[in-house]
Amino acid sequence: MNLSQLANPRILDQPVYTPGKPIEQVAAQFGFTSQEIVKLASNENPWGASPKALHNAKLALEKVHLYPDGSGTFLIDKLASKFSLHPDQIILGNGSNEIIELLGHVFINAKDEIIFGEHAFPVYKLVTLLMGGVPVAAHMPNFKHDLSIILDSITPKTKIIFLPSPNNPTGTANTVNEIISFVDQLPDHVILCLDEAYVEYLETPPDIRPLIESGKKIIGLRTFSKIHGLAGLRIGYGYGSKDMISLLEKARQPFNVNAIAQAAAISAIEDEDWVMLCRRRNEIGLRQLEVGLTRIGLEFVPSMANFILANVGSSKKAFEELQKKGVITRPMSGKLESYLRISVGTELENEKALNNLEKILPEL
Repeated sequence: MNLSQLANPRILDQPVYTPGKPIEQVAAQFGFTSQEIVKLASNENPWGASPKALHNAKLALEKVHLYPDGSGTFLIDKLASKFSLHPDQIILGNGSNEIIELLGHVFINAKDEIIFGEHAFPVYKLVTLLMGGVPVAAHMPNFKHDLSIILDSITPKTKIIFLPSPNNPTGTANTVNEIISFVDQLPDHVILCLDEAYVEYLETPPDIRPLIESGKKIIGLRTFSKIHGLAGLRIGYGYGSKDMISLLEKARQPFNVNAIAQAAAISAIEDEDWVMLCRRRNEIGLRQLEVGLTRIGLEFVPSMANFILANVGSSKKAFEELQKKGVITRPMSGKLESYLRISVGTELENEKALNNLEKILPEL
């Protein structure tokens, strides 16, 4: 009997998330130095983390021989104070991805239906399949979540709806009023997970705390990987009712968030000036990409995040040709296979991406 015969049958057909190649590997493959590579593939903050967060992280390294605070006490207290929540309403994760998985462990049973947009973050589907649930991909006209379509997709078997706003990879977002009206129409057996990974890029983000306080079955997810620039430390958090967080805590592994990440995040959440500066820089970079794509004749999806989806004809070919020129982007697949996702970089990085994209257009 081999190992596959001993494995859970579901795991044999489980799709695997494929990340992009490391900068160093692309550099070696195409004859560049690492410094010459422009990476605009993973929606990272090109201006990095707050200097205060980096300073606090370096101090934490001096105590790296000790286990981290398993309860994340100081960071949770900081988040609770900032957002006027009780500490029991917050859970920390190894990136907000882990909290998506915790939702799966706690709530998804075999044959439960899980709804998400057809052009949404693939991890929703991966976790659903891993737990034996049934993924239901809702149509997204104009690359945006149509909440009426999602409501029509609900059945007695529906357990969770994942709604990312802004959405990755399309960059579209739902309005505050749309979300409130949507939640009011959800049946009692459905949980809404509002994924707010890119919410700090919005000038006026939706506030779901009143919905939580009113007893709605809703959880918000946020991350320090995007505007806060701490992607390499893998730290995120979820917030909801005390009952929701208490259930998720039963599935959370001890010491799931490392000490360096916690220390950096505490300073990152305090440094509102850095967040505002990065938001402004991102707005300028996004406009630069929009103007540049228009100039070279490419259609794109207007974005409210830190990336843009451009119709290049063949995203796989564009991705391959751009890599040869030292620019890493993210090709889409399936119904979006003609679209290339380009993260907002610095002014020089954006210009390099646009110039090289223009050069390869005749080959696409």
